[in-house]
This record gives sequence, structure tokens and C-alpha cells, in this order.
Amino acid sequence: MADDVPLTYGTYLRVDDLLQLQQLSSDPPEHDELLFITIHQVYELWFKQILWELDRVVRRLGTDDRARARHSLGRVRSIIKVLVSQLDVLETMTPLEFASFREHLESGSGFQSAQFREVEFVLGLKDPAAMRRAEHDEARGRLQARLDAPSLWDALLAHLSRTGHPVDAGDETAVEDMLVDLYRHDPDAAGLCESLVDLDEGLQEWRYRHVKMVERTIGAKTGTGGSDGAAYLRATLRPAFPLLWSIRSRF
Repeated sequence: MADDVPLTYGTYLRVDDLLQLQQLSSDPPEHDELLFITIHQVYELWFKQILWELDRVVRRLGTDDRARARHSLGRVRSIIKVLVSQLDVLETMTPLEFASFREHLESGSGFQSAQFREVEFVLGLKDPAAMRRAEHDEARGRLQARLDAPSLWDALLAHLSRTGHPVDAGDETAVEDMLVDLYRHDPDAAGLCESLVDLDEGLQEWRYRHVKMVERTIGAKTGTGGSDGAAYLRATLRPAFPLLWSIRSRF
């Protein structure tokens, strides 16, 4: 920006550019299409922030900075609460209102979101098949990098190993035993693990609410982009950190 142009709220946030991004496909414009576009663009912005924070968590765990890692995990949990609350807004759109512009979505579908796939990969939910759904080379490149990189779970186990809890990461029973011992004797490390459980629970809550919103809006219909709609979304209701859940029965 030229030195003689003062920085303002609008220029710093590029508000004019931002407000041009909500381009309706319906003609004449269907009223509720703007809400649909706005909600999903906001989701993508939050996914970007979640990735920013999770990458920081991985870096902080890499330097054994547990306090700052937990701080960022708490921020991600708060963001997920916002994602859930946005569904309240989306659910003000009735099935008929969605149907009024649904055909204009053509093959577009939320399951094509490369950023959300990146979030899943960071958390350890790595599905190579998602690579085929990437819309362009840049997205495929980002996904491949996430697929190849250590996950947050990997970073956690490496951190715990360096700080008094060594374990063979490939032996789930040994990892469970280590976690049970950790919960009994290392409250600070247990608190870090509980931060991951908070995040995981929040993500599953968002997924569940997403399922119910889709059922409420399109019932058992096939989803946009050829997905199985609510049936596909129900299949994603699984934890990112299953061992942190399975140990609950051992206390």
C-alpha cells in the first residue's frame, strides 16, 4: 500500500474485496443462497485458523512447551463451539428454501473442502482417498504434505516420551498402559491429554449437529456432489484420539 494512503479498518481487512466474494448462482437470486454461501465461507476461514493453531500446537509439543500447546488447543476448542453455533443459523433455512437454489450447487459439496481434510489429517484421521476429491493441484499438494507429516497424535506421543513416558507408539496396548499410568501419576500431562479430549469431543459434537442439520434439510436424499448425504456424515462420527477414550473404562 502506498505510503500516502492511510490504513483504515476497511483497507486493513480488505472489506471491499471480502464483500465481493458472495456471488449467487441463482437468477433471479434466491434469498437464502446468500446465507448458505456466507456460512460456508466463514467455515473455511475458521478452518484456516484451526490449521494455524494446530500447526502451532505441533511445534510447541516439539519443543516440549506444554503450556502454550494447551493454550492453542483451548482456542481451537472455542472455535469449534462457534462452528456448532453457526449451524443454529443455517437451520433457520427450511427444506423448501434450500431446495430453491440447491440445483445451482451442481457438483459442489462440503466434503470437497480441502481445508477440512487438512484438519482431519493433522488430527491423525488420514484417508488417502480424500486426495482424489481435491479440486486442484495446490489443494492436492497441501493434502499430500499433511498426509506425509507427523500428526498431532504423533507429536503428543513424542513429547510424552521425551518427558518421562516412553512407549512404543506402534503398540496400542502399551500406549494405553502408559496413558493410564500417566493419568494416575502425572496430572500436568494428563491435563494436556484432556485438552485433546476436549477438542475431540467438540469436533464430534459439530459432526453430529451437521448430520442432524442435513437430515432436517434434505432427509435421506443423496447429498450434493454425489455424496451419500447424512449417511456419509454419520460414518464420520468417530474419535480422532480413540485411545484417550478407551482408557476411560480402566479407572
